[in-house]
Amino acid sequence: MNPLLQRLQPYPFERLRALHAGVSPDPGKSAINVSIGEPRHPTPQFVIDALARGATAGLSNYPTTAGSNALREAIAGWLMRRHRLAALDPVTEVLPVLGSREALFAFAQTIVDPSRVGATVVVPNPFYQIYEGAALLAGAGVHCVNAVERAGYSHEWDGVPDAVWARTQLLYVCSPDNPTGHVLDLAGWKQLFDLSDRHGFVIASDECYSEIYFDEDRPPLGALDAAAQLGRSGYPRLVAFGSLSKRSNAPGLRSGYAAGDRALLKAFLQFRTYHGSAMSPAVAAASIAAWNDEAHVVANRAEYAAKFARLTSQIAPVLPCAVPEAGFYLWAKTPGDDAAFARRLLAEENVVVLPGSYLAREVGGVNPGAGRIRIALVPPLAECAEAIERIVACTRRG
Repeated sequence: MNPLLQRLQPYPFERLRALHAGVSPDPGKSAINVSIGEPRHPTPQFVIDALARGATAGLSNYPTTAGSNALREAIAGWLMRRHRLAALDPVTEVLPVLGSREALFAFAQTIVDPSRVGATVVVPNPFYQIYEGAALLAGAGVHCVNAVERAGYSHEWDGVPDAVWARTQLLYVCSPDNPTGHVLDLAGWKQLFDLSDRHGFVIASDECYSEIYFDEDRPPLGALDAAAQLGRSGYPRLVAFGSLSKRSNAPGLRSGYAAGDRALLKAFLQFRTYHGSAMSPAVAAASIAAWNDEAHVVANRAEYAAKFARLTSQIAPVLPCAVPEAGFYLWAKTPGDDAAFARRLLAEENVVVLPGSYLAREVGGVNPGAGRIRIALVPPLAECAEAIERIVACTRRG
C-alpha cells in the first residue's frame, strides 16, 4: 500500500457524516442540503441535445488525450473572449480535462519533484481539500496561508517566509475563492507573479467559480488576463483551470480545461496520456456547444443574483455575512462552535450546512474557518429561502 495515503486527512463530507451520526432530524420538516457546491439549476437542453448527438455520431474509437481540434478551439475562443486575450494557441496552450477537480489533482503529480529536499506546495486556507491531497500524494509538504477577514479575505502571502518560498514548487490559488468569494485583483496577481519569478514555483489558478458573479460589467479577473495585462507573454509558470460544472450547470459532464504555459501543458499532457484522461467524443460535443454559448451563463448568474439579493439581508442580522464578490456561497459567522451549530441545525431544522472549520487547517493557532458555516445557495430559490428561514429561526432560539 502506498504509505503516502496515510498522510491524507478525512474529506470534509466524511467528517460531516461523522458529525451527523446519531442525529434524528425533525421528521415533520423536509430535508434541505446546502452543504455541497453542486449546481442544481437545470443543465441547458441544448447541451443535453449536443451530448446525445455526439453519442449517436459514434463511440467506436478511443478519443485522444489532447482532445479534438474543435474542442480545443472552442475553449481557446471562449478564453480569449472572456479574458480579452490577444492570442491563445489552442494546440499548445489549451488542454481539455475531465473537470477541474481531476486536473487540479493530476497537475501536482506532474509538477512536484519529491526528490528535492523540503518539496513544498503552498495552498490558501480555507481551501479545496484536493489541493492538500494532491500535494501529499505527490510527496510534498503543505504550507497553508490564511485568509484574513479584516482584509476582505485576502491571503497573507507577505507572511510566508522566504525559506518556505525557496522550497515551494507549486502554489494553488482559488479566485474566486472557495469559500469566501474573494477575487484577486491585478495588484494581487502581480504580487504572486513576482514571487514566482523570484523563486521559480508554478502557479495553478483554480477558476471554477469565475462565471458566477453579480455585476455584468465587472467579471472576475482571471490569471491569464492578469498575466496578459502585465506583459507576461506565454504565461510563464502559470496554468489556469476552469470547468463547465458551475458555468453551465453540468457537473455530471466532467468537462473543463487547463490553459497557459505551453511547456507545462506539454508535460501535463504526457502525464495524462499515461493515466487515461481522454474525453469521450459525446462529452466533447456537449462541451463545444456549452463553450460557444453565453446566453445561458448570463441567465444562470441572474438566478444566483436573485437568491443573494433576497436572502442575504434575512440571514446577515443573525449570522453575519455578506454577498460575496463571486461564487455561490454565504460564509456566515456562527454564534459558537461551527460544528456544534451545524449538528444542531440538522437535528432541529433538517438543514445540512458545512462547518467552516472542516475546510481549513489550524495555522499559527488559528483555524480561519472556525466559527463559520458555508451555505451553498444552489437549490431553487424557494428551497434556499426555506433553508435560510429555518437557519434564522434556529439561531434566534439560542
